[in-house]
Amino acid sequence: MSETRNFFVSEENIGLRIDKFLSLQMPEFSRSEIQKFKITSVNGRSLKLSDKTRLGEEYVVEVEQQKSDVAIENISTDFDLDILYEDSDIIVINKPRGVVIYPSAGNKTKTLVQNLLAYTHLSSLGGDTRPGVVHRLDKDTSGVMVFAKTDAAYRELVKTFSTHDLTRKYVTFVWGVPPWGGADITGNIARSSRNRQKMTMVKSGGKPAHTVVNVADVWTKAGISMFRCTLLTGRTHQIRVHLSAHGFPVLCDPLYGKTGARIGSIKDSDLLDFVRSHNGQMLHAEVLEFKHPITGEQMHFKTKLPDEMLELKEILDSIQ
Repeated sequence: MSETRNFFVSEENIGLRIDKFLSLQMPEFSRSEIQKFKITSVNGRSLKLSDKTRLGEEYVVEVEQQKSDVAIENISTDFDLDILYEDSDIIVINKPRGVVIYPSAGNKTKTLVQNLLAYTHLSSLGGDTRPGVVHRLDKDTSGVMVFAKTDAAYRELVKTFSTHDLTRKYVTFVWGVPPWGGADITGNIARSSRNRQKMTMVKSGGKPAHTVVNVADVWTKAGISMFRCTLLTGRTHQIRVHLSAHGFPVLCDPLYGKTGARIGSIKDSDLLDFVRSHNGQMLHAEVLEFKHPITGEQMHFKTKLPDEMLELKEILDSIQ
């Protein structure tokens, strides 16, 4: 199955590598996936993906949905779906912690997509293993997500997320107490050359990233704060990378949390037990606002903190 998409080069995208430009326009695909697509120029230029974009140029991309060795199977209801909204075009879910969104080599069962398919249909445009998926949350990040049920909704939602024409707010618990009430964090993010599972801030290259941080609460004795973060871009692990790089790593984050260096400072036994027994970032997608992809209606969803984060807050409140 394939579909054709057209992309125009505007002033802000002049001089980018063509494959990088297209990856910005189609964030649901990796650059290596895009390099397998058939790409032509309406302007008649013979293209190499390493060529630079030119103002006003139009590219036609024949998107082939790649077959995967991991099929959508074992469709089942492994956990109850917390459905916030549903109509014929979209479904909005409060994703639980500890659940992978779609099947992969290491997670072939008990994913959110498989549970959704047991309940309803999803757009096939996301591919064999990612039907209806227009954005992602990490396994241990909970919170609000939207999935496309129709192809028309899928296309419009992909545009919405790629242009960042929406509001995404997160709640997280971090190590450290800042001397400020809020901050703007900017800095390009790229995949780490040392550990391919990690992202890192880079001085050149990568993708621009912007996170607005507001302090929601602090527990000075514990040396822990609660932040509300607004994403103005949507890079992989963006909040976790930005906060860690600025000295406020997310609690219990196995990749960026630097928990080992902090455990020795914990004096409260309940807090110590909690940190030792939880291996997954304390990060929750609290708010998602966007225009309905078909009707244009403004949609707003807000979710409560998951049980683990409520338990953590209760422990911290008892320390003060």
